[in-house]
Amino acid sequence: MSRYRGPKLRITRRLGNLPAFTQKQSKKKDRPGQHGKSNSEGGKKTTEYGVRLEEKQKLKFNYGLTESQLYRYIKEARRRQGVTGLILLQLLEMRLDSICFALGFGPTIGNTRQLVTHGHITVNGKVVSIPSFQCRIGDVIGIKQKTTSKTIIENNLKNIRFVERPTHLKFDNEKLEGTITNYCDRSEILLELDELLVIEYYSRR
Repeated sequence: MSRYRGPKLRITRRLGNLPAFTQKQSKKKDRPGQHGKSNSEGGKKTTEYGVRLEEKQKLKFNYGLTESQLYRYIKEARRRQGVTGLILLQLLEMRLDSICFALGFGPTIGNTRQLVTHGHITVNGKVVSIPSFQCRIGDVIGIKQKTTSKTIIENNLKNIRFVERPTHLKFDNEKLEGTITNYCDRSEILLELDELLVIEYYSRR
């Protein structure tokens, strides 16, 4: 199954703000589709299944996952001890492309995924070209010692959108590298989501 390559604003009009998916904002306020306007005005009530589906879609599009990838993360989160919803978000936030986005290396996760696959990003000094690489506490995320890599990252850092980086990441401005000090805190995740509904969506699978 390939990743979504269609119009991004159509997705944000339907699901709301997805900070890691796109920076663009649509001027249209109605939901997309033939009956978008009437649905936006409350003409049609969304079913419980529909609400859970939309929360799942938010997670999927924001982190740029395929359906099978998201389901694997759900299974892994269930297997671990603790609050399943929080563990799921922490697993997604510890992906290499998510960490690079949180550090400000790219404007979206799609952009940082491209940086990773093109070999611009290093983990503990070694180039890693797998966006889904699961980082660990203590890992140092840096840039390949190459002029092109440095220029791209520096330009992206100038246009960083969030005021402060998450507290679980420590960033060195001189070396342009970040250290993971802990798992992310739920309150610092930019995506507005009810992760419990996502877990419920997959509960019958």
